[in-house]
Amino acid sequence: MRIRPAASGELPALQDVERAAGAPFRDLGMADIADDEPPALDALERCRRAGHCWVAADERDDRPVAYLIAAPVDGALHVEQVSVHPGAARRGVGRELLAHAAARAREEGLTALTLTTFADVPWNAPYYARLGFRTLTEPELTPGLRRIRAEEAGHGLDRWPRVCMRVDLPHDGTAVGRPSGDAGRLPR
Repeated sequence: MRIRPAASGELPALQDVERAAGAPFRDLGMADIADDEPPALDALERCRRAGHCWVAADERDDRPVAYLIAAPVDGALHVEQVSVHPGAARRGVGRELLAHAAARAREEGLTALTLTTFADVPWNAPYYARLGFRTLTEPELTPGLRRIRAEEAGHGLDRWPRVCMRVDLPHDGTAVGRPSGDAGRLPR
């Protein structure tokens, strides 16, 4: 896999990756999540133009099989979405995208990666914990994370337990932790 910035013309392919990556949520009784629409093209384009939209591309044909979008929030790079097509899952693709995001965050002077995710979905919070992310307590939430959580609640995501997580980025450039495997869809 090759990690690179997303190209404008491949943003619809990222939506396809998102739809495919959402399918496993149906098996957990989370059909609303499985059927959730991917980020709109204009939202993906904003992230791309800001330099915060990366893809993992198949080395053979350079087509995206996964993507990550993020935005700076309160001194950290907040991972808004990571999606891995099921056909590329369990190969470390999500982990590599997170490591790439961590490196870019360091370059921008940011000190951590943050995300919000489902607490009880095996390929969400437990996966991130294996990578070194820790669950933040309510008093640890920054104003930006509180705003994000309120928006998520407004979209009905709190029907399932959710958490905010953070991993501090070591100054020595050490990569985000190494899990035992990857799953299809990540932060959601």
